Amino acid sequence: MSIWEILAVFAAGVGAGTINTIVGSGTLITFPVLLATGLPPVTATVSNALGLIPGSISGAIGYRKELAGQRHRILKLSVGAAVGGLTGATLLLALPSTAFETIVPVLVALALVLVILQPRISKAVQRRREHTGTPARPDGGPLLFTGLTLASVYGGYFTAAQGIIYLSLMGMLVDDTLQRLNAVKNVLAAVVNSIAALFFLFVADFDWTAVVLIAVGSAIGGQIGAKVGRRLSPALLRALIVVVGSAAIVQLLLR
Repeated sequence: MSIWEILAVFAAGVGAGTINTIVGSGTLITFPVLLATGLPPVTATVSNALGLIPGSISGAIGYRKELAGQRHRILKLSVGAAVGGLTGATLLLALPSTAFETIVPVLVALALVLVILQPRISKAVQRRREHTGTPARPDGGPLLFTGLTLASVYGGYFTAAQGIIYLSLMGMLVDDTLQRLNAVKNVLAAVVNSIAALFFLFVADFDWTAVVLIAVGSAIGGQIGAKVGRRLSPALLRALIVVVGSAAIVQLLLR
């Protein structure tokens, strides 16, 4: 890489780490930059997944206050995230690179609709629980576990906008604040990235220069994202999710 390419990849890593911690979709920053340096698509995807692990961990640490009291929820959902992430990583190497291109924009669009409607859906679900006398399940039940596992399959395959899908599912099925759910999202993203990366280390090609640059940049970005994201109101955070998600759909459609 030239010095300008090195700076561009590092800056992309900082941006990805920041946006991943706050919302998700950081891959839509790093992936095009890696392609622009001349890396093949699969090598860029693998290098990106490896590089974003420190950013995910950094973001989760930044949200450690919001993680308090969520140990059981995180442990249960992390099992689905790990299984889905490994499955997605396997599919990346087994399927043609265009396999998910049609379905991904649809998934992201559906997730955005759920994010927008989440307050109304949550109130409707709460009223139904009060009417039937059914208590809310803190872990979201089988439906959330299944949904997050499937979302993690996509996350292990490409990762772009997986955080938005996580937040839409948890916001609809778990009675908790958006900031606390965002903290869980960061942990699940770290699990998916780590599982996929361990798999890639043994079976796929990657570029160590790109990995190191994104790793350092995303770790810095994770701390920045945590400081910014924790100060956002639920309404502003939801609006940011919609803006970033909409930009993700446009970029995915234009690829």
